[in-house]
Amino acid sequence: MGKKRSTEVSTTEGAPAEKKKKVEKWLKTSSEDGEGTKKKKRPWRNKVRKLAAKKAAAERRVENSEETTILEPVTTADEATKKKKKRGPKKKKFKPEAAEVEKQNEEGDTVKENPIAEAKKRLDAGRFRMLNEKLYTCTGSEAFDFFKEDRTAFDLYHKGFADQVKKWPNHPLREIIRWLQAKPDKQTVFDLGCGEAKIAETVGEKHTIRSFDLVAVNERVESCDMSKLPAEDGSADIVIFCLSLMGTNLYDFIKEARRVLRTGGVLKIAEVTSRFVSIKQFCEAINKMGFEMTNRRQLTDYFMMFDFRKIDKVEQKRPYGLKLKPCLYKKR
Repeated sequence: MGKKRSTEVSTTEGAPAEKKKKVEKWLKTSSEDGEGTKKKKRPWRNKVRKLAAKKAAAERRVENSEETTILEPVTTADEATKKKKKRGPKKKKFKPEAAEVEKQNEEGDTVKENPIAEAKKRLDAGRFRMLNEKLYTCTGSEAFDFFKEDRTAFDLYHKGFADQVKKWPNHPLREIIRWLQAKPDKQTVFDLGCGEAKIAETVGEKHTIRSFDLVAVNERVESCDMSKLPAEDGSADIVIFCLSLMGTNLYDFIKEARRVLRTGGVLKIAEVTSRFVSIKQFCEAINKMGFEMTNRRQLTDYFMMFDFRKIDKVEQKRPYGLKLKPCLYKKR
């Protein structure tokens, strides 16, 4: 035993320095590892382990969900359908003869209205908007021919217009009637685009009123195209356009109004403020067609009122600036 140990030590001591270091390193590694090999680093192992852990977690989740499904009570097909549907308020069956809608009238009282009647009102309002747009985007003669063929369309239009007027804070027609009532002398008045001829109804006893429109809705109205009035030259003291300058041929309307007016007669125009492209150019254009503006004022924020006096001189027959935008309602 003693002999062998001394041999090993001497062998180690006689080795070169470099070999000695390698031997010491090997001895150290073998004592830690238990094997005579060096432990190598394997970076890919961490990646494999992570993937395996994710796979195991996914499998556990699947197992848990299966267990939960098994534990849930078995339901019939009807019960399952009921659970899917959200419970909400029960819908009442529509019965036209019995169904009514509560609304408030102008006095603030609650009134009941049948939904069929309400739906009809909406349809009529939609057709009114269509007819209104047609009147603003065609000539007077085209509108006259259209309503001549379809009288019911004109009735529907005037009914819709009357419903709109109820919502206005002020109607320029009331101002015109007060103005006529204040005149001491009897005047011959032409109401162009008169509708139901309210001026004739109100001041017909004091003044001579001739009411013109595309269709005669009552005995006071004469049916005609506003650019071709059935009247003699210079036969009117006053010509009124109250919200009736509709159509694309405005020059023809103003020219015809001048023809039937006597010299010094009054042309009175009331229009929606938003229709004017330029109020200044509009007034200048009418002046050039043989008139002189004597009064201009605004009625509330919605309407403008103009007074023009007929003069002898005509500068231009079709001057620039006589333009109004169509009064269109918003689509719903």
